[in-house]
Amino acid sequence: MRTEDLVMVSVDDHVVEPPGMFDGRLPTRYQHRAPTLVHKEDGTDVWRYRDSEIPNIGLNAVVGRPPDEYGIEPSSLDEMRLGCYDVHERVLDMSANGVLGSMCFPSFPQFCGQLFARTAATDADEALAMVRAYNDWHVDGWCGAEPGRFIPLAIPVLWDPVQAAAEVRRMAAGGCHAVTFSENPEKLGWPSLHSDHWDPFWTACADEGTVVCMHLGSSSQLVVTSVDAPIDVMISLQPMNMVQAAADLLWSPVLRKYESLRFALSEGGIGWIPYALERIDYVYQRHHAWTGQDFGDRLPSDLFKERIITCFIDDAFGIANRHALNIDNITWECDYPHSDSTWPQSPEMAMKYLSDVPDDEIDKITHLNAMRHFRYDPFAVRPRERCTVGALRREAGGVDTSLVSYRRSAHQPRTGIVDLGSVTRAFDRLGETDNDR
Repeated sequence: MRTEDLVMVSVDDHVVEPPGMFDGRLPTRYQHRAPTLVHKEDGTDVWRYRDSEIPNIGLNAVVGRPPDEYGIEPSSLDEMRLGCYDVHERVLDMSANGVLGSMCFPSFPQFCGQLFARTAATDADEALAMVRAYNDWHVDGWCGAEPGRFIPLAIPVLWDPVQAAAEVRRMAAGGCHAVTFSENPEKLGWPSLHSDHWDPFWTACADEGTVVCMHLGSSSQLVVTSVDAPIDVMISLQPMNMVQAAADLLWSPVLRKYESLRFALSEGGIGWIPYALERIDYVYQRHHAWTGQDFGDRLPSDLFKERIITCFIDDAFGIANRHALNIDNITWECDYPHSDSTWPQSPEMAMKYLSDVPDDEIDKITHLNAMRHFRYDPFAVRPRERCTVGALRREAGGVDTSLVSYRRSAHQPRTGIVDLGSVTRAFDRLGETDNDR
């Protein structure tokens, strides 16, 4: 397999939502309540919804910038690459990177629609209208604008499992077979995975073949070891912290109760998984007699390998140990436009650890697994020979992928060390009302 022959589909990217996305998508009685993108006097752009003000944290959209300009402060659209929020520019950036398809997680509503779930406490009808409008924009306005280039992904009706099930079915009827969900709903104030509260939602996902995507950070909590730790601690631990969601899911009754239900551990990495499964199996074999866990004649790891879709950005150790997982469930991510993204050299970086992998396994990891699990068929829109890294890059030959400085003032370089306390405070402000502060 040569780099230019790869076909690459990313199951984890992100959209910075553009202004006007709710126009004409809400019932008339709610149109005046639509979230609005506002440019502030300090030069930043924020989304305003009810009493909340939601900024774009800098690390969310730094693709194409020099690494020394990364940061956590709020930013504006004019400090971002156009592909962050313009769907047609996004596709050009994908092609320049040799990436055929992309699944995009939300930004300002948070990973699983927490913003609208908070609204439901006072007006559930309005909150439902917002979720439906967001999903309609995502499927029609974002994915629909460039057929064959995106995997649709819905946000859930987090506060009502019955309504959540109805939305899953509505989205599935429109070709969307992925939905975001929290890695730990109890942290958001909802029942845990060990409760039967979510059964209507799980049933709908199982019936419709909808994959439940648990993105790291979707519990609205960061991995903070101490308030004075450098930010490097949090960035290092984020993917491996997905072990908590994996263990919670395996020891819950969900996978044993719904035999066709599948989950994805989005942006979770894969290198840590073999030992985690070894440990979980060891715990089961030594302790199930008194804890009451029952997997029949199987081990917890068997269930994980069968039903959990694993996802990675750059993970040489994980690929080297891929046969300790299920090769049919491993998928690749680009993470555009976040700070971990491998854009615009994703194919080259991937080939550093794929070069010794058999071609059939490369195809599974880079695109076939994603196409199967998410019912995504780009070859129905364009022939496969036009979907390779080489073909896509030829189409996007004029796209400038060089690093560009977006610093507001050349006289204000970013210096110093960022501690986790400041990061935590920044994330705590996301979606707050003045009263919450």
